[in-house]
Amino acid sequence: MVRTHAAYDCDVMVIGGGTLGLATARALERAAPGVRVTVLERAAAGAVDRPGPDDGVIACGVRHRPGSFEARTAVRGAAELADFCAEHGIRHTMAGELIVATDRGELPRLHALAQRGRQHRLPVRELGPAQIAEYEPWVRGLAGIRVGGAGTADAGAVRAALAADAVAAGAVVRYGCEVVAVDRRPWGVAVRTADGAVVRARTLVNCAGPHADRVARLTGDRPGIRLVRFREPRFSVGRPELVRGQVHTVPPAGLPGPLGFPAGLRLTRGTDGALHVGAGAPLVPASGTAAPAEHPGAWRTAVRHLRHRTAGTLRPWSDEAFTAALRRLLPDLGEDDLRPSGVAVHTRAMLPDGGLTDGFLVREAPHTVHVLNAPTPVAAVALPLGREVARRALASARGTGWRPPAVESGHCV
Repeated sequence: MVRTHAAYDCDVMVIGGGTLGLATARALERAAPGVRVTVLERAAAGAVDRPGPDDGVIACGVRHRPGSFEARTAVRGAAELADFCAEHGIRHTMAGELIVATDRGELPRLHALAQRGRQHRLPVRELGPAQIAEYEPWVRGLAGIRVGGAGTADAGAVRAALAADAVAAGAVVRYGCEVVAVDRRPWGVAVRTADGAVVRARTLVNCAGPHADRVARLTGDRPGIRLVRFREPRFSVGRPELVRGQVHTVPPAGLPGPLGFPAGLRLTRGTDGALHVGAGAPLVPASGTAAPAEHPGAWRTAVRHLRHRTAGTLRPWSDEAFTAALRRLLPDLGEDDLRPSGVAVHTRAMLPDGGLTDGFLVREAPHTVHVLNAPTPVAAVALPLGREVARRALASARGTGWRPPAVESGHCV
């Protein structure tokens, strides 16, 4: 059955009004002016999840495999986000990232990171103890590298600006719309929300973040992954002047961190001037995502993390060891300077064998584009990744007979 233009509520429906969903909506409107885009966000207006301390980090991509899509997107995305912030008057800094070795056993991995940064064509400077102090006077280490192209931005302001751009171009963002059912037909998709509303679209884009695997299953697809949560203790430092920008320790060998971040210590001076410390990310069950026991191979991954924890590579789980590790990096840190500031939860895609992936997982199905894994901090890759997702979504919409409109024809309501 051929459906008329009026039979669709919109051309492309984006599920998820987070940073990537909004960047995708913006990219859709820019690539095909007049395309009717609706974004469905489960949170109520004004109640979208608050950005976490890491959401505003502009990562440079130094840890991604050279030549990979992830590396290209991260390097390009960092530069584009800085330009986006400047254009929209958003607070941001581009002070680079300092990676420091505090133990001789870390030096080979530090050198490998330096080589990887150069393969990405990032500005990399190898540092001795005196050169480390040039960038971070309070930080101590045996050696370090300073990698350009990294910084921080006001993540909440970035989201607001993406939403404003998308809406100004014609997109509609609907809050309080939790998707509970998806009916995929030869002509497109129909989505039912918790309040009983039905929205029909030619193409669905799944940018539901930690709920992306659930949405994929609602469409009838078998994503082949389960999204699991990692818990990371967070701390704030009472003397934020101890760090000027971003300082990371060398990640332990063989242990992935949360969504593109390494395990080990991460110190980030935010645009608000506060200094946050994060470290390690052991696997935990969490409501809203798959518990490790529910997925084949999960226990092997959990045991692997436990083995690293026992060996001392996940240092925060002993208060004394964590404080000692932090003081090796910041000797002037006082006893009362470190304050617990809650727990950050990161989501990662677990493969059937229990392996974890740091790579992007963007998969296509009839009338559907699923973003199943997008390594955080998402803001740093949102602009180029949103364009790629939009490109695929528009190709899918064309498969239903849609063509870019010659005249404005209204938007979803």
